[in-house]
Amino acid sequence: MHIDDEHTIASVEALAQLYDPPSERVRLKEIDHLDGICRAFIAASPFLLLATCGKSGAMDCSPRGDQPGFVEVADDKTLLIPDRRGNNRIDSLRNIVENPAVGLLFLVPGVNETFRVNGRARISTDPALLARFAVVGKAPKSVLVVTVAEVFVQCARALVRSELWNPERHIRRADLPSIGTILAAHTGGKVDATAYDAEAAPKTAQTLY
Repeated sequence: MHIDDEHTIASVEALAQLYDPPSERVRLKEIDHLDGICRAFIAASPFLLLATCGKSGAMDCSPRGDQPGFVEVADDKTLLIPDRRGNNRIDSLRNIVENPAVGLLFLVPGVNETFRVNGRARISTDPALLARFAVVGKAPKSVLVVTVAEVFVQCARALVRSELWNPERHIRRADLPSIGTILAAHTGGKVDATAYDAEAAPKTAQTLY
């Protein structure tokens, strides 16, 4: 598909001509700390998206999830996020070492509004902090300490349009390629799809922490 370059927006000025300015309400809703409302939303959230960018320009947006309240509000300007077991690519962590700027998007099942937090993160291996986030006796290898700069609620339009929480719109997992099928295709056949699929569910359950 060819998209004509002459229609590319290449300046902030051109962008400002395309979109209306944000309303006063949108501008005023941004705060620089975590108040009681933010704390309640974060405590109810079992899932967030973490966006990072390394010095080289490497971008990453990765999921973080656990039981509601897995992200702790340490104080009005600080969030603590345990780094639970994953695939060990550590793309986000590598980016944070190079560039501490992060963006967080918190979701709560059944709620169409989301909460956005922007700030700066550092990676801590403080033994007391790791022990604080241990689950079934297993501590995370590190904890993200996020210093909050901006917090604001995101309107519901995206989730309303997508009907994300509508069970009637949920598809069967079998209607898409299995994880084994995906890995087999993307590794050039170095993963056995059938064997991987047979092992995936029990292995995931056994290695959550």
